[in-house]
Formats: sequence, C-alpha cells, structure tokens
Amino acid sequence: MSRPLKWTLFVLMSSALAFGFLDRWWPGGPDALPFERLHIFLFNLCAGGTILVYHTEGAGRMTRRTAAFLFLSLVYALAAFLSHYGLCVAVAWILSVLVEGLRQRTFGVLPLEFFDFRVRVTRKFHQASLLCLGIGLLLSGVVILNNQFYHWVSWPRLDLRSFFLGFSFPLSLITMSVMFRLIREQLTPTVRVLKNVAFWTVNLGVILFFAFIIFDHFGLQLVVSSVLTLCVLLIFALYARLGLPEQQKNFLTSGICFLLFTAVTGIAYIALHYAGRYSPQTDAFLLRLHALVSLYGWNLSGLAVLCRYDDFPIRLHSQKLIAAHWLTVAVLAPLGYTAMPAAPLAWIGFTVVVHAILFSRPGAGRYDEAKAA
Repeated sequence: MSRPLKWTLFVLMSSALAFGFLDRWWPGGPDALPFERLHIFLFNLCAGGTILVYHTEGAGRMTRRTAAFLFLSLVYALAAFLSHYGLCVAVAWILSVLVEGLRQRTFGVLPLEFFDFRVRVTRKFHQASLLCLGIGLLLSGVVILNNQFYHWVSWPRLDLRSFFLGFSFPLSLITMSVMFRLIREQLTPTVRVLKNVAFWTVNLGVILFFAFIIFDHFGLQLVVSSVLTLCVLLIFALYARLGLPEQQKNFLTSGICFLLFTAVTGIAYIALHYAGRYSPQTDAFLLRLHALVSLYGWNLSGLAVLCRYDDFPIRLHSQKLIAAHWLTVAVLAPLGYTAMPAAPLAWIGFTVVVHAILFSRPGAGRYDEAKAA
C-alpha cells in the first residue's frame, strides 16, 4: 500500500473519531450539525470500504476502481452531512453498482459458492462482505427516498443511523475472512462443518438482528444476539486452537476480544430494555461504548491486518500497541463523551495507534522482539 493512500486512510480514520466528539460537544448538539454522520461514514464506508475494495482488487496499488470508490464515498458522506439527500441516493447507487461489479468479476454472478462445502470459508466471508456492502449501499438509497421524499412506510428505526450497522457488517465479514485464512486447513469433517456453521450463523444472525432492530422486537434481538455471541466464541476457539502463529494473530485475537466486548454491551442494552429497566443515562452510555468498541476496536483490528497484510512482521511491539489500543478505545474514548478534557486525549491516543499501525516499517525476524521500533 502506497504512502499517499496510507495518509489518506489515516486522515479519514482520525477525522472520524474527531467528528464523533464534535457531535457530542458542538454548541447546539446534534441538531445543529449532524457530525455523527461523518463519524460513522468516514470510518466504515470511506476508509473501511476503500480498504475492502483495495484488498479485493489485489493490485498492490490504487486502481481506478479503488480511487472511484474512495472519491464517491467521500461525496456520499459529505452529502449526508449537508443533507443533500438526492445526491446521496445517486452516489449510493453508483457505489453499489461499482461494488457489485467487483464482486461479480471476482466471484461470479451468483453467490453459489456459499452452498459449496468444498469452497474455503475464508472465500465465502470475502464474497459475503462485498455482497453486504453492495446491498447496504442500495438499501441506503431506498431508505433515503422513503424517509425524505416518498414516505412509503413509517419505520422510525430505519434511518441513516441504521447504516452504522449496515456499513460496519461488511468490515466484520472481511475480518472474519482474514481470520479464517490464518486458520490451518483441517480436512476433518467436524472442523469443516464448524467453519460453515460459523459462516451461516454470522450472516443469517446479523440479517435477522437488523430486521428485529427495525421492528423493535427486543426479545428476539436478545435471542439472536445471544446466538451470535456463542458463534463468536466458537470462532475464537477455532482461531485460538488452529490459527497460525503469526503477528497478525495478535491483532486479530485482540479484535475478537473487542467483538466479544461489544456482544456483552449489546446484550446488556437489549436486556435492560426487554426487562423494562430503561434509563436514559445508562442507555446512552451502553450504546456509545458499544459503538466505539465496535467501530474503533473490532473493525480497526481487522482493517489493520488488511492494510499491512503483505508487510508482516512489522517493526513494532504488538503487545504494547494492543494495550494502547484498548486503553484508548475502551477507556479514554468513552470518557471523552462524558468529560470534555478527555476527548482530545482520546483523539491523540487514537491517532498514535493508527499511525503506528499504518506506518511501522516491515521488520525481519521474530515480530515480538524487544528491539522493535
């Protein structure tokens, strides 16, 4: 990955967190300027989507398709921020066609490989991530048309904020793809079945979960989120037992711990609502913690490996970096939403972590040497 592209991603990711804090502390709050849209779209769609397209292209450089996706995703994010909804719809559908074209060129027109037991699960997750991103972009345009222009149906839960999940899920899937690529190939029927069970549980589970969010079924959300948590534990067990001893394993193990953390906070939020113990303060805290750990913890861990996939081992002490990552995302960032002085500290910590991930030089020898830069 070229340095200009790395710097572009660095600016997008660090700006995303900054806009998240601005959404909280800007005079007048979110009603004045919807910074949350930039907070979500700059990271998940612009940075994450670009990395996904770049990784799928596999050219080792910025192709015209990758450049077009980056530019148009920025247009989409800015149009959403400025409430230019007609432009949002047009750009979303162009992006959807671009992503779907890439998927068809890479995997074929129909996703028949999903049903082929002989196809590696890593390849299935990769295709699913592209399919999900393309569908998410298509649906975001439909949602905007419904909410802003035609009002076909009234679903208060289905708005642009819903696509925090819609654009986050493709990044989760491509991270799963990388994880399963680093798992040793086992020809035993049991392991192959477990891998495919994990694939289908994750995909169907999140689709159902998204539907239950829209229809406000907290009981069913609790059931599905519990099943997904068990599935994540299964994936963690497979990865811990069969994963190759590479530096990437440290980052992805940390990432799946972030994912388990988000599962706990998500279940806690849903359970409190289901039990009728709703509290605005607790609700806001859990949702914010859940979003921060999901966006800048779990998703960033996967994107880190994708960005530097061909560079590992890299010259950094990954344990120290992972510790700094956890401190920033799970402690400082949530504090930044409750105490303004903590916000710049969290942002500085995050930029240091992202810079180390993107710009640490490739190293030789063992990745955990104490002399790492």
